[in-house]
Amino acid sequence: MVCLVWVGRLVFLSPFFLSLFCCNTHWAAELDVDPTVAVVRISLPYPPRMKEAFSLNGTTTRSEAAETKPMNEKLDYTNLPCPIPYEEIQREALMSLRPECFEGMRFDFTKGLNQKFSLSHSVLMGPMTVPSQSPETIKIPTAHYEFGANFINHPKLMLFGRVLTDGRLNARVKCNLTDNLTLKANAQLTNEPHMSHGMASFDYKGSDYRSQIQVGNGALLQASYIQSVTPHFSLGGEVFWAGQHRKSGIGYAARFNTDKMVATGQVASTGMVALSYVQKVSEKVSLASDLMYNHTSRDVTASVGYDFVLRQSRLRGKIDSNGCTAAFLEERLSMGLKFILSAEMDHKKKDYKFGFGLAAGE
Repeated sequence: MVCLVWVGRLVFLSPFFLSLFCCNTHWAAELDVDPTVAVVRISLPYPPRMKEAFSLNGTTTRSEAAETKPMNEKLDYTNLPCPIPYEEIQREALMSLRPECFEGMRFDFTKGLNQKFSLSHSVLMGPMTVPSQSPETIKIPTAHYEFGANFINHPKLMLFGRVLTDGRLNARVKCNLTDNLTLKANAQLTNEPHMSHGMASFDYKGSDYRSQIQVGNGALLQASYIQSVTPHFSLGGEVFWAGQHRKSGIGYAARFNTDKMVATGQVASTGMVALSYVQKVSEKVSLASDLMYNHTSRDVTASVGYDFVLRQSRLRGKIDSNGCTAAFLEERLSMGLKFILSAEMDHKKKDYKFGFGLAAGE
């Protein structure tokens, strides 16, 4: 009897449940609700500001964070790096393209007396090139001994002196007068008349610029300035006056450098144009090239070079458009002992130079 009563109630209420189910299905279609699950998920649009900060699960997504991050960060021109000195604007290229080649046999020995003072001895035996009007190279055999003394109180004061058996005396001084002002001086005295010279310079290092003033014998005056324009780009210029020869000039330079490359360009009113490029293939390998053009003589020279820094040795070399090739090898045999090989061949002038040496000391 009870069962018949419940069956009657279900039959009576079935139209009501059917209409309610259809209504719920309509709401599910409107609100993106799955009617077969117990939890209702309503997809409502977030406000624009909340959508930038949060995702549907309450955390920031990578795509939305990338949208909020500015594409180009604003450059702070008040915090630019200090550029290198104007005179060293091509130092990376010169390291590969201008190796210190020599001819004959060389032996260098350096002995440190204490942490600041050291003595050096050097012996060189080999031919010396004599200037002549003929196209052929004239060489005479020579040999000399060089004694040197070094005082280094880094970074405040550095003194270097060299005396040779032929009567030449070379001296260099570098002194930091203040944290930003540096004095540099060098001199060479010889027995030959009008061959001695000296020069002094004051270098000022700013936060994002460098300036230099040079004074030398022969009424030589020179001033240079270089400024960082961006973190990787700098521009500079120089003026000079040679009173003894009654000549003056002005020059401009640009340098662009990153972690992988260095490109420089220089032009002067004397007609010289110099371009250089250095590519850092890795931490131990660098490739370099340069182009020199003299507008007055219409002379053009291009060269390419390399610099390999290995675990026990360093190899540098270059070849230019005049047919001149050079290589310079430094091999560390042990702690404090280094073997040196040098070679330079100029096929155009038929000038060939080969040398070897040892460098010992601390």
